[in-house]
Amino acid sequence: MKDMSKWALILGGSSGLGLATAKKLLQHGFKVIVVHRDRKSDLGHIKRSFTEISLADNTLYSFNVDAVNPIKRSELIQEIKKLIGVEKIDVLVHSIAKGNLKPMSERNGLNNQDFHLTIDAMAISLYDWVKSLVSEKLFSEDTRVVSFTSEGNSKTWSSYGAVSAAKAALEAITRNIALEFASVGIKANCIQAGMTDTKSFQMIPNSNVLKEQAIKRNPNNRLTAPEDVANAVYLLTLKEANWITGTVIKVDGGESLQ
Repeated sequence: MKDMSKWALILGGSSGLGLATAKKLLQHGFKVIVVHRDRKSDLGHIKRSFTEISLADNTLYSFNVDAVNPIKRSELIQEIKKLIGVEKIDVLVHSIAKGNLKPMSERNGLNNQDFHLTIDAMAISLYDWVKSLVSEKLFSEDTRVVSFTSEGNSKTWSSYGAVSAAKAALEAITRNIALEFASVGIKANCIQAGMTDTKSFQMIPNSNVLKEQAIKRNPNNRLTAPEDVANAVYLLTLKEANWITGTVIKVDGGESLQ
């Protein structure tokens, strides 16, 4: 059943998990706002992707803005207020993948600032957006907040140190959002996706090796698809999921079992 009165805001939705989630929610009648930060040379392809997932009876709005920049965030929130009018945001999805993939041991490898930039973009920005949207009273009385983590939250992969730290921080922040914003109706959960062959994943050094290992470990003999994760996000938006909060939900086809 479609509900054309609901709004979803996706941070980082021009590819991968974010784009698949936008498509899924559009199919179920959500009006979707996508915030992404991409180069001009990529915008043609991205616009085509948005056109492909948009249908005649649904609505997608996109903003090519740095969601991590506090000034840009404040300006964009005012634009969103004008866009949605008296309506509210029912779903916030955090899919920002902006981090440093450098080895720790090399002389010009990972440094202190790299950690700060990665954790700020991939973890703390979720809190910044939630706090700002609550302050502006833009959330509905039953808002669902969903963030994306990975098995790298506890496993060590070469050159993944900063992102791994960010994922651990993201999970902690998501849990605390569930606790401390429950009074305003927010339910917050983190989805731990299995290995997914996205643009961001391909940037990880030796990603082909990680992909082969994931397929061998997975009892279903395949990688997780972005659509698998998008399906789980949609399930968390249903009224029947309103008692699920503060958790990390694995969506990996059993990949993490062994």
